[in-house]
Amino acid sequence: MTESTSTRTYSVPEISCGHCKQTIESAVQGLGGVSSVEVDIDAKTVAVTGGDSEAIVTAIEDVGFDVAR
Repeated sequence: MTESTSTRTYSVPEISCGHCKQTIESAVQGLGGVSSVEVDIDAKTVAVTGGDSEAIVTAIEDVGFDVAR
């Protein structure tokens, strides 16, 4: 497993409201190695510091959102 303390930004076009933000933040924050999660509703992005990129994408997709690749 590769963990990094860098911040990666994921494009999630389906983010549209506060509930989306809360759902994604809760799913990703629980992952090992993640130190911060910030969802930008207007930009439709998720910025994550730390954690494993594959695990982050899987967590976002598991709560019902597609990550643009």
